[in-house]
Amino acid sequence: MRDFLQFLLSGIAVGSIYALAALGFVLIYKSSRVINFAHGQFIAIGAFAAYALATWAKLPFWLAALLAILATAFLGFAVEKIFLKRMVGQPIISVIMVTIGLASVLDGLMYLTPFGSGNFSYPPFLPPGGLSLGGVSISYTQLLAIGFTAIFLLLFTWFFRRSTLGVSMRAVADDQMASMSVGVSVERVFALAWAVAGLTAAAAGIVVGTVSGLNQGGLIGIGLAVFPAVILGGLDSIPGAVVGGVTIGVLQQLAAGYLNQYVPGGGTEYVLPFVVLLVMLWFKPYGLFGIEEIERV
Repeated sequence: MRDFLQFLLSGIAVGSIYALAALGFVLIYKSSRVINFAHGQFIAIGAFAAYALATWAKLPFWLAALLAILATAFLGFAVEKIFLKRMVGQPIISVIMVTIGLASVLDGLMYLTPFGSGNFSYPPFLPPGGLSLGGVSISYTQLLAIGFTAIFLLLFTWFFRRSTLGVSMRAVADDQMASMSVGVSVERVFALAWAVAGLTAAAAGIVVGTVSGLNQGGLIGIGLAVFPAVILGGLDSIPGAVVGGVTIGVLQQLAAGYLNQYVPGGGTEYVLPFVVLLVMLWFKPYGLFGIEEIERV
């Protein structure tokens, strides 16, 4: 029982990181119906920006993290303005192909920097150890991941339900042409969505770097690893992103703890999320909390 509780707690912490990264996917899809395949690159850029500011500029880590988050948000804003602004009203597949090309370009540019290969770690900023109760322990870095996710969930839930911009984003996601006809600036909504997605991506990258270190391939891989969480929760649901992320994180930790010993070579924790993805697409393609749309034909 103790092992199960430990796996469960570790899974919640890992799932919180997935949920934080998944929020960026959901924000862009919720406003524009586009899946951003460059999201993993945004995660890596935000994480390494915080590292550079903390180690090279000698800034306090919390200030470095804040500046990196703001810089990545500006990068998302700039990407939308420079590359995607002209794609408003174009077929969705065209916009998706732009994000795939953008991912390749950012990937190549990062390999030209000192961070392109090798492993790095942030200067220590949290006390060592963690909390323990009844033999079940959780580190301060894991608590940081859970806390970050909770804060962003509350902020975005309020934003989409109460703020004018949030309602505008929901309207644009539902019908771009109808939103434009009542005076909603679709371009402004898209730019805001990309900026906020960059912000959440940087936050996720910083948490990942704090928990497991900085490696370009590993950070970019988070962008692919969260797909099962996004599909499970629903592509257009912010609470769904959190539920999906935590669920996938828990399943991974349970698989690593209980199934790997029966499988030669292990690795079940990497396969199981995509099995869940296939099952979800088969039985409930809109996810647990996604909005099912029925179009007139």
